[in-house]
Amino acid sequence: QVQLVESGGGLVQAGGSLRLSCAASGRTFSTYNMAWFRQAPGKEREFVAAFRWSGIVPIYADSVKGQFTMSRDNAEKTVYLQMNSLKHEDTAIYYCAATRSQLTTQGLRTPSEYAYWGQGTQVTVSS
Repeated sequence: QVQLVESGGGLVQAGGSLRLSCAASGRTFSTYNMAWFRQAPGKEREFVAAFRWSGIVPIYADSVKGQFTMSRDNAEKTVYLQMNSLKHEDTAIYYCAATRSQLTTQGLRTPSEYAYWGQGTQVTVSS
């Protein structure tokens, strides 16, 4: 099992940046696929980015490509989401998720494929 704790959210003006962190417990972090999702009020949970356990580069939703950067540090058992040029529509609760399942690229983008979730961290971008 793994437990996930997100941090780094907050209120930022449009055009600003935030860096989210997701710290994981457990000894097998390096074997987990990790992802970030977000959920805005009244909307479904949306894929943001994912890093396969064996991957070198992450995959991104088209809506954040070139704007967000996901990274992982297996030694620190942490994944990060660097968010730049933030826009009002990036306002949401951001969740970290993990799974050890073998997933296709589409599977990595699907919330129901993830077994473990953090509590979420609120990101609010003022326009």
